[in-house]
Amino acid sequence: MDEIINYIKTWLLYGNADAAQLIGYTADEREWPKYRLVIVPNGHLGKDIVLPELKTPRVEQWSPDEGSELTVNVVRTDLIYNTFFFISRAEELINTQRDEHGRFLAAYSILGKRNKLVVPTLDEYARLVMKAVGVSLPPSGFAHIYLTHDVDTIAHYRHVRGALGGIVRGEWRQVLRSWQDIHNDPAYSFPWLVKQDKRVPLSESIFFIKHSFGKGYDYPQYNHHSPDARRLRKLLEHSKVTIGWHSSYYGTGSIERRTSRTNELAIHRSHYLRCSIEQMRELIALGVTDDFTMGFPDRAGFRLQTSRAVLWIDPERMQLTELVLHPLTIMDVTLSSERYMHLDHDEAAYLCQQLIDKVRMHNGDLCLLWHNTSFTTADYHRTLYPEILRTLR
Repeated sequence: MDEIINYIKTWLLYGNADAAQLIGYTADEREWPKYRLVIVPNGHLGKDIVLPELKTPRVEQWSPDEGSELTVNVVRTDLIYNTFFFISRAEELINTQRDEHGRFLAAYSILGKRNKLVVPTLDEYARLVMKAVGVSLPPSGFAHIYLTHDVDTIAHYRHVRGALGGIVRGEWRQVLRSWQDIHNDPAYSFPWLVKQDKRVPLSESIFFIKHSFGKGYDYPQYNHHSPDARRLRKLLEHSKVTIGWHSSYYGTGSIERRTSRTNELAIHRSHYLRCSIEQMRELIALGVTDDFTMGFPDRAGFRLQTSRAVLWIDPERMQLTELVLHPLTIMDVTLSSERYMHLDHDEAAYLCQQLIDKVRMHNGDLCLLWHNTSFTTADYHRTLYPEILRTLR
């Protein structure tokens, strides 16, 4: 338990372990004079899971005796428990609601119900704690910018199922042009995507590649030994982007991992953003070090209530793990899909700017997800995505 508490205190202070020693986590007033800031526990950490208080915490001044020159900053909102609750995803232990894909949605969460997704509450806690301890606030700006892309398919028409579907829909001209040259296929937007991403200095471009064998929701699958797949890999490797593992809809099986390359095993995102506490344990056992799944599919914003990477805490076993969770800020489908937010271009642009500004203010990590197929539909993403990148430049 002490390891978890010390980690949370240090994380709230942006890694300042020395300043973390100035924070007490105790209700015993006899201990308070030892610290510069005291956070009063609510008694739930490590015992049971309850919904946290979401009201704005307040710093009080406390003195051991009337007239004493010694004053201690005291916060009676349990910031340690609240931080644990969100970064561990403990809410999923007490709320069993799931959609048809087994996902915990924003609509089920206290965050979605109380419209708290636009503000990274834990980053606000960090500012309060740093001021109370007397540590300088981090400068505004981005610690990291991750421009990520899930490669669910390489091309629309260059496999039998896609070609037949296109012909049935009367798209035989597009099918013919695609078979003549993959660059004519609307889904093969990779050269354009790489070029767009390169325009943002100091960003990291990550392409998540599937390695499952293609069934059900994993369709369409691509053969990694096909000329199309080899062409894509050559492009990505030549462009010096990062390649990660996009695990199957049906789990993180070891069979699909044997088809991937060793340097791609550590960075992961789950197909359909499906994730569970059991899957997190599987990822750790399989050697994954960094997961980029942590966003709600139905609402953009801060699922973990932070814009910063954080080590996952297993909420059942109360163990601090080595798995780094990278919060997903915005996904293309979340903005435009009728199933989700269904925003028009201007509404989506406004929300994206709000979220980007919050990440910048807290010196956080901005993580965007745009699929290569999102630039082929009637949606606005071929316009919106470059607009967002221009603001980042």
